Amino acid sequence: MLLGYNTNGFAHHRLVDAIEVLAEIGYRSVAITVDHHALPPNSPRHADEMAEVREALARHGMRSVIETGARFLLDPRRKHEPTLMSADPRRRMEFYRYAVDCAAELGADCVALFSGILRDPISQSEAWDRLVPGLRAALDYAAARGVLVGFEPEPGMFVDSMDRFEELLERIDDARLRLTLDIGHLHCQGETPIARVIDRWASLLVNVHIEDMCCGVHEHLMFGQGEIDFPPVLQALARVGYNGPVHVELSRHSHQAPEAAREAFEFLTKIER
Repeated sequence: MLLGYNTNGFAHHRLVDAIEVLAEIGYRSVAITVDHHALPPNSPRHADEMAEVREALARHGMRSVIETGARFLLDPRRKHEPTLMSADPRRRMEFYRYAVDCAAELGADCVALFSGILRDPISQSEAWDRLVPGLRAALDYAAARGVLVGFEPEPGMFVDSMDRFEELLERIDDARLRLTLDIGHLHCQGETPIARVIDRWASLLVNVHIEDMCCGVHEHLMFGQGEIDFPPVLQALARVGYNGPVHVELSRHSHQAPEAAREAFEFLTKIER
């Protein structure tokens, strides 16, 4: 297991400092959520910041993923907006191009993205007609830069489950589209046994998020505070030969980030042994 940590759980740290802390704990990958404090778009210091991050990753032998789920990066008033489900997704598409460029510069494993919430009173068919062209354009741009795209089904969004993801695959019919699988989301929505889901989708896995969660409640919890039985999950990842990153996602733990990252690392590595 290539254990990593998502920087949305280090919201009060400089990105390079977060990488240093995670490397000291023993993490081998970093899911970099592009945000105001982490490779922000249009920064006049972008080249310097990118060089610092690239050097820190290389020095510690760490891999990376670029995540695009920052809450208020593009709109200070509406969480995650705009998205591919918005009536005007141009800013989201511009952001995805930027994220792909960051991934290409870092040699990241993938760019992780989601559909977004459908907020307009349109039909399901019209909604798919919004999502699919935008996603195809993102895939085209990523392919041109040699970057993989890992799509994440997210509770509450238009593509929220593995059934909806399967429908997306049928509609887009593009072998380049890969999967970011969130273990907590599966449990939250009753998509169990989780090991069976991993078996079913192993061939598309490019990125995994992991945290504890309770059924029916989309809240990322520290391991042991929810309901998930983790040994079968890690065993399933090993059984299918998944050798990509498994990123802890504790986005509400930034106030105690170093301690939370250490506790999560100890929990998961003890199971792995």
